[in-house]
Amino acid sequence: DSFPGCDKLIVDGQEITTNDDETAKTDGSSDRKKYRVKVIENHGQDKIKVEATSYPFPPSYNGNDIRFTPVQVNAIRSGLSPGLTTIIGPPGTGKTDVAVQIIANLYHSFPTQRTVIVTHSNAALNDIFTKVMTRGDVDERYMLRLGSGERNLTTTSTSDHDFTKTGRVAHILSRRGDLLEKVQRLSESLGVSGKSERGVNGAPSYTCETSEYFYFHHVKKRVDVFEEAAVAAAKKKEGDDPSADIFDIFPFKKYFSGFDNYDTSASLSLDEARGKIDEIKSIFEELAEYRPIELLRSQRQRTDYLLTKQARIVAMTCTHAAIARSHLVKLGFHYDNILMEEAGQMLDVETFVPLLLQRGESDDSSGAHSRLKRVCLIGDHNQLPPVVKNQAFSKFSRYDQSLFARLVRLGVPSIELNKQGRARPDIARLYSWRYDDLGDLDHVSTREVFTQANTGLKHTFQLINVEEFEGQGESTPTAYFYQNVGEAEYAVALFQYMVLLGYPPEKISILTTYNGQKDLLLDILSQRCGQGTPLAGVNPGAVSTVDQYQGQQNDYIILSLVRTKAVGHVRDIRRLVVAASRARLGLYVFCRQSLFCNCHELRRTMDQFADRPSKLQLVKGEHFPTKRMVGGNVPGRNLHEVNDVTELGALVHSMQQDVANQG
Repeated sequence: DSFPGCDKLIVDGQEITTNDDETAKTDGSSDRKKYRVKVIENHGQDKIKVEATSYPFPPSYNGNDIRFTPVQVNAIRSGLSPGLTTIIGPPGTGKTDVAVQIIANLYHSFPTQRTVIVTHSNAALNDIFTKVMTRGDVDERYMLRLGSGERNLTTTSTSDHDFTKTGRVAHILSRRGDLLEKVQRLSESLGVSGKSERGVNGAPSYTCETSEYFYFHHVKKRVDVFEEAAVAAAKKKEGDDPSADIFDIFPFKKYFSGFDNYDTSASLSLDEARGKIDEIKSIFEELAEYRPIELLRSQRQRTDYLLTKQARIVAMTCTHAAIARSHLVKLGFHYDNILMEEAGQMLDVETFVPLLLQRGESDDSSGAHSRLKRVCLIGDHNQLPPVVKNQAFSKFSRYDQSLFARLVRLGVPSIELNKQGRARPDIARLYSWRYDDLGDLDHVSTREVFTQANTGLKHTFQLINVEEFEGQGESTPTAYFYQNVGEAEYAVALFQYMVLLGYPPEKISILTTYNGQKDLLLDILSQRCGQGTPLAGVNPGAVSTVDQYQGQQNDYIILSLVRTKAVGHVRDIRRLVVAASRARLGLYVFCRQSLFCNCHELRRTMDQFADRPSKLQLVKGEHFPTKRMVGGNVPGRNLHEVNDVTELGALVHSMQQDVANQG
């Protein structure tokens, strides 16, 4: 399925039929494998042949646990090919996972090349960086994060060090100490040195330089003797198992745990012995990479060496790329591949600068050319564009058009991902009409979390009409600082109601379209969920504006549109697409229905909201998680329709009193 047009699939030299492929999908007993894939095009008439060679999948690696769609596979293949790749990723289509797979494939396929990752925001960069680290097949010593956003970076790495330049140097020095300790133990197990030769406090007596001498004079010599003896032992046995003899001649028995005080019946296969020898060799290979760090004394020299020589995956934001460009060029920084996420949010110049972080190989001649081989732009021109506050530049100069959107508009070949796996199908329909052929992955219709209804709420998405609260709709305490007290109180009350039913508060985010409303929401939350209240210390997963929340998601989204006199900047359908596509399981919008439903630009989405009641409908007697299914019948006695924010506030107060009495 991953290779449309494939008429012949050969795995490890054997041709696989359709039936064999289906059996492999459902056979849970088969071992997990990694494959080197070769695609031979023009095989026959408009057909392709795929040859896959498997190799062991290390049990310590998480790897990729996502089954890519054919379009995603095509995007990954294109990202590995030289030249420009443009990938359009609608919400929830896995563009970040595609980017991570491209990065991992480049890392393994081209060991001598360096890849630069660039995003518009620190949040998106940290998301990519974390997913690359979670895979486990990219050695963390080759990862480097530039800029200040790494303070919020949390990974599953076993290291406690950060991924800045100074943090990576500290990690390398710590790792160097651990490896030299292994070299010292190996030396002692071979009788080359004794414990009395250790340094102060038992520190290893070896350095990276002396450990290299030790390897060539003592380790390599013993390995060569062992290989010759192993071949002789295999010939002597003539088909019998030579494991006992291999164990006897293995030179590193004392070094590996479990070999001390061994009995005479112990055995070791030749493959196991070679595996242990490879483990020893890897120690010295890694120490050889750390030798320059040992020789360089100043922190600046060490960090510059790490950046220009060792790091193979370097991550930064487009802003940091502009700040650091002159320093990187001066250092002689070079890279072969660049991948840009959120390319649709970058200005033209923000896209160009990361392409110029290195000098050409012949920079002073007319034949100058760059070492850059692959440029991969990933984004979505149907979501928010770059932010340009100057209206003249934005409207008349089209300065708010990203290079990514410009390339798509000019017809540059691009790949559009076409299957979303984030949201319920009915929520996805709110924005899928903006894309040519956006469908749903199977799991959004079959997994329990998507088929279950939202506890205590009749609908999975709903637009709730909010009339004037205490005689007031929108207000502007200062110019362009829009607030709406009624919507803010309603949104916070719904959040309290959901938390009291048992929803995890971190799974709920409250979004709005204006900074003024965000500040008002935070003020009300500090009062309703502050000290001395039954919900003290309970906070939603995020309180943010729609623009700042692009690229993120949550299970349940409560959205306030604020305006009651004019539609405002939500008239840009791209902003509504972002707002509606942040939710996975539930979306509840508070606004003035008569205003937004009559906006021509928003009609395709608002008509779907208008098919449902404009008053919030609750289901009584439920507690999270509910067993009710989406679309299931709700008895009339259990259905409660909320008329206004005052009624919902009274209901929440009653529920809080019950919680206090039970406590």
